[in-house]
Amino acid sequence: MCFFSLLIFLGVRYVLNSLKSTIKNWWLKDLNIKQRKMVWAYIFLLVPLIFYLSIRIYPVFKAFRLSLMEWDLVGSQEFVGLDNFRELFDDAIFWRSLANTGKYLLGLPISLVIGFIFAYLLSKIEFAFGFFRLIYFLPYLTSLVAVAWIFRWILQPLPLGLANRFLSFMGLSSYHFLEDTTLALPSILAATIWQGLGFQIIIYLAGLKGIPKQLYEAAEVDGANEFQRLFKITLPLLKPTFVFLIVIGSIRYLRMFAQVLNMSYQGRGGPAYSTMTLVLFLYRRAFEHFEMGYAAAATLILFLIIMTVSLIQLKVLSGDD
Repeated sequence: MCFFSLLIFLGVRYVLNSLKSTIKNWWLKDLNIKQRKMVWAYIFLLVPLIFYLSIRIYPVFKAFRLSLMEWDLVGSQEFVGLDNFRELFDDAIFWRSLANTGKYLLGLPISLVIGFIFAYLLSKIEFAFGFFRLIYFLPYLTSLVAVAWIFRWILQPLPLGLANRFLSFMGLSSYHFLEDTTLALPSILAATIWQGLGFQIIIYLAGLKGIPKQLYEAAEVDGANEFQRLFKITLPLLKPTFVFLIVIGSIRYLRMFAQVLNMSYQGRGGPAYSTMTLVLFLYRRAFEHFEMGYAAAATLILFLIIMTVSLIQLKVLSGDD
C-alpha cells in the first residue's frame, strides 16, 4: 500500500514539474516579471476555485434539478415541475419552521453585544490575558452535540436539572424548560449563544488590537473620557469586524440544526413544532419521509434566504458613510 502511494506521489510530482516547465517555456517566455506573477497567482487560485465550485456551486444546481423531481432514494426520479414548491408553500409546518428560524436569528444581536462587552473588558487586562482568552474560547471548540446534551441535562426537571435545583433552592417554582412551548426555543437559543461566544470574543479582540494606540492617547490628551473614546474611536473602527461577525453569525443562526435535534422534545423540533428550524424540517423530510425532491425544494428556499440576508447585510453595513 505504501509502495503504491509512493508511486502515485512521484507520478503527480512528475506531472506537476512537467506542467511547470511547459508553462515557463511556452506561456511565460514573453512576459515581464509582474505579468508572470499575475499568471502564477491565477493558476494557484484556480485550484481552490475548482474545489469551491465542485462542493458548493454544483450541489446547488443539483438541488434545483432535484426540487423538480419526486424521488424516494430507491425508485426512479419522476419530473413533477413546481409541485414540490406549491406543496411546500401550503405546508403549515414549513411556515412554522420559517418563523422559528427568524426567532433564532434574534440571538445574533444578543450575542454580538455580550461578546463585545467581554472582549472589551478582556482587552483592558494584561495579567493572565492568554488564560482568560483560552477559557472563553473553549466552548467554541466543544462539539455542538456535547454542548446541547450538557444544556439538556442542566435544564432537566427535578431532581436532575441543575437550573431547577437552583430555582428550588431559591424558593422559586421549577420549570420544564424543554417541554414548554414558550421556554423551549429560548432555552436552545441560550445554549447556542453560549457556545458561539468564544469565537466572537476572539474576533473582537483581534479588531481591538488592530486599533492604533496613538488614537486613544491623542483623544485622552484632548480630554475625552472612556465613553467618548469608545463611541468615537473604538466602535467606528470596528465596523469591518461587526460586518464579518454579523454575516457569519446570520448564516450560523439560519442553519441551526444540531442544537435543535439534540435538545428539542424527542428530537423533532417539539413540543408542537415550537423549536423546529428549516434545516431540521428538510432533514426530516429527506431522511425520515424520504421525500428528496420536497427536501431539495426547502433547501433552495433556505439557500435563497441566506444569500439574500447576506447580500443585504454586506450592502448596508459595508456601504460608505
